[in-house]
Amino acid sequence: MLIMTGSFTQPILSQHLSLDAGGDIVSRYIWRGMDVNDQVNVQPYITFTYSDFELGAWGSYGLSHLNATDDQYGYQSEIDTWLSYSFALTKGVNITAIFTDYFFPNDGKKFSNFNNYDNPDGPGAHTIESGLIIAGDKTFPLSFSGYVNIYNDKGNNAYFQADYLLSLDEFNADLFIGAATGSSDNPAYYATNKFSVINTGIKVSKSVKITETFSLPVYCSYIVNPNSGLVFFVVGLSL
Repeated sequence: MLIMTGSFTQPILSQHLSLDAGGDIVSRYIWRGMDVNDQVNVQPYITFTYSDFELGAWGSYGLSHLNATDDQYGYQSEIDTWLSYSFALTKGVNITAIFTDYFFPNDGKKFSNFNNYDNPDGPGAHTIESGLIIAGDKTFPLSFSGYVNIYNDKGNNAYFQADYLLSLDEFNADLFIGAATGSSDNPAYYATNKFSVINTGIKVSKSVKITETFSLPVYCSYIVNPNSGLVFFVVGLSL
């Protein structure tokens, strides 16, 4: 799941409630070091924020019309929804708790199917993940995040990532490294049955000036998955 800064923010009803919407176009969809969708994807999102709470939805849609059986993971579209709460721990350090629901419309299961993995009728269409993010400010530009599947994953797969943010001239960069715990009960989730580093690299972004009043955010990501031995180079535009 990729969340970028939106194209507009419009306060509604009160100064504490805001609406944000936007999207990205990416050359391919890479998630936590894994090639989820090897084609150009459109990734819209919308969020509602009230005080320290945020409710959001994000999607990813491949532009080609491949059959599900032709794709590596059988998924050509994805819709995620989340609820998060953020608060300041100390000056310059913020903590965000988040719950995310992952749903793949092309997986052949109805949205209303919330079966757990051990249901006699088979697993449902949703996997629910809980996460915690600790982020510093410009004086301490490090962030640490951890996520674990708490529903519809027999292996309770978990993922951890560290990010270091820096700026150079007109460019912003994010250096990251992420690892999965792996699971013998569900090794396919992160393609590993043991603790493995699966996501390392750098993401560089800048705003390209189009007119005097409009700039287009552009970013490139160079991603290495040491566990699979794969390397990805992705370019994206934020709208």
